[in-house]
Parts: sequence; structure tokens; C-alpha cells
Amino acid sequence: MAQPIPNYLLDRDGLDMLVSEILNAGYQLIGPIVQDGAIRYGQIESSRDLPTGWQDVQEKGTYSLRRRDDEAVFGFAAGQDSLKTYFFPPTLEIWRGRKHETGWAVEDDEEEASRYAFIGVRACEIQAVAIQDRVFLQGPYPDPHYKARRERALVVAVNCTEPGGTCFCVSMNAGPRATSGYDLSLTEVCNEDEHYFLVAAGTERGYDILQRIPVSPATETQAAQADALIEKAKQRMGRRMETAGIKELLYGNPEHPRWDDVASRCLACANCTMACPTCFCSTVEDGTSLDLREARRDRRWDSCFTLGHSHMHSGPVRSSVRSRYRQWMTHKLASWIDQFGTSGCVGCGRCITWCPVGIDITEEVSAIRSNPTEDEGTEEGDQ
Repeated sequence: MAQPIPNYLLDRDGLDMLVSEILNAGYQLIGPIVQDGAIRYGQIESSRDLPTGWQDVQEKGTYSLRRRDDEAVFGFAAGQDSLKTYFFPPTLEIWRGRKHETGWAVEDDEEEASRYAFIGVRACEIQAVAIQDRVFLQGPYPDPHYKARRERALVVAVNCTEPGGTCFCVSMNAGPRATSGYDLSLTEVCNEDEHYFLVAAGTERGYDILQRIPVSPATETQAAQADALIEKAKQRMGRRMETAGIKELLYGNPEHPRWDDVASRCLACANCTMACPTCFCSTVEDGTSLDLREARRDRRWDSCFTLGHSHMHSGPVRSSVRSRYRQWMTHKLASWIDQFGTSGCVGCGRCITWCPVGIDITEEVSAIRSNPTEDEGTEEGDQ
């Protein structure tokens, strides 16, 4: 579509119809649900599964839920998991062979990729998917598993009006308004007098769905209300990060004392990389059945925080927590730009919220920026 479709009005019952229409179209609908004391992605069977009236409270190393004083459906910030879980699964079988009387044969019973539809996707999340697209789809060898899932996916974005305490998407130019990468976008307006959604189509596929549910053109006043909520969210970000010259800043300070400071707190638990929507490290594991007649190869998520991730013939390249934290943050905010032309951070704040000891990446950058050392090189054996 050359031009975005204008905003239309969708009331609360209309949201129910939108969910039903997506389900009737044969999609497996994934959206935010309340589960295990958190708002996270899960299976949606009807709009009643959405976390109506719930809000999350996020700060360094803490997460909790509380009831809102209204019936907002999307009145919360990004949850603990991301679309990475669905496009780049934590575990994926990539090869299996079985021994027959005549020898070994590869069994290729490749399943058709799930036809996912996602609702409630935030702008930072969409930006994260775009970053992973560069990793898995661009270049001479696109990942066929990722490609199949991405091509079949329908995305219903929600413009964020309720940022969390650890959010800094504005600093990363990744929100709170979704500007691309969606089939439909929603902006929720919920107050004492009214409750409605502004909906716009970003693709022909989204517009086709929109035509099958009752909508009416939004008025200028209604559109202005929605825009004001998004603008207010920009001013209420819980964090900020100064990104000007950040690549040069981190490249120029490999021996800054702050790396020792953060290493003294970091548990190297890899929570930040597991929660991050753009981290893509993986490893390959081979195994055999007990009767030795079947062999398989699985791809599993890995993390640069694990000691074995950089293991080579003589041992790990990054043996200290200091070097592994430095590798993660410098790659995320600096060398990622050299590799893929963009930062690897979208400001979702997950790495801050889900760090057991509350390490804050925005504080670490600020500490280095406030007192740069402009070191030359790194210590031998601690790359």
C-alpha cells in the first residue's frame, strides 16, 4: 500500500469482532494474557483472554501486576517474552536421521509453519522484528524456518499509551507509535466517558480484514485524542539513553573501570539475552537415541554470557564476567551498527526489568559517557 489507510473507529464490541474475524480466517492468534503473575504472550481464543483492566509495574529487577481503575484492554507495557519466541523458537529440530537395514537415511517430514496472528504488538517489538529480519533474512543464506514463519504472520500493532518504568523506546527511535511493519494498528482511548479504538490498516491484508467488521471513519477530535495519548507516553518514558556517538564511545573505552563495577554485580545468568527481543545467539546440539538407531540435531538459544559460548580449542575466549558483559553491551549498541546498519537495542527495557540484580543498561552507558577514558585496545586474553 503506497499510502496508509485513514483511521477508523472501532468500539469495544468491535474489538471482539476483530478477534473473531482473525480466528475465523484460520490464524493461530497470539496476544497478551495474564499468566504466572505476569502479562505475556499466549493463545487467544476470544477477546476475553486479553488482560482487560490490568497494568504492570516495572522497575530495575522488579515486576508486578495491579488492577487499573478502568477497563483498558492494552493498558500495560511490554511483557517478559517477545515475538522472537515464535519466529526464532528456543528449540528447533533442524535434522533427523534413522538407521535402516540399508544404512542411514535423513527423515524430512518438515511441518508447515504455523500461521500466526499477533495482537497487541508494541512499536518496540515491531522494530525488534525488523532487526531480526536483517539477521535471518538478508544476505545470501536466509534462515528457512524463520522465513516461513515471518511470511505467514499477521501483525496487529497497538500504539503504546502506557509506558513502563524501564522503557526508553523514544531514545532508540522505536516507539511509542508503530509506523511500519504491521497489518493493522490500534490506538486505545479509555476514559470515564468513552472507550474506543482507532484502527488503521498498513497492508492490503489488514485492510481486507477491516472491511469485514463494522467500522466508521474517526473524527478529527477522536484522532486528536489518540495522538495526544501517544505524545503523552513519549513524555513519560521511565528511562532515556543518549545515543549520539555511542558506537565511538564504547569502542573507545574497552578498559573503562565501569566494566569492573558492573561485573561485580552481574550474575552472568543470561536473563537479559533471553528476554531481549533481538538477541539471536544459538548453539547446535547433536544427540542419539538409546538404541543408536536415530540421530538428531537441534538448534537452541545460547547466550554470550555463558562461559562456553566463546569456547575454542584452548578454552573460552571470554573467561571473565567483565569481558562477557562488555561483549554483550558493546555488540548490542556499537558493533551491531557495523554488522546490520542499526542498533541492536529497541528500548523495551526488558533487560533492566528481568535482571535479578537490577543492572540498568542506560545507567551503564551514562556512567561511561560521564567519564570516558578513551583507552587503546584491550588486555590480552580478555577480549
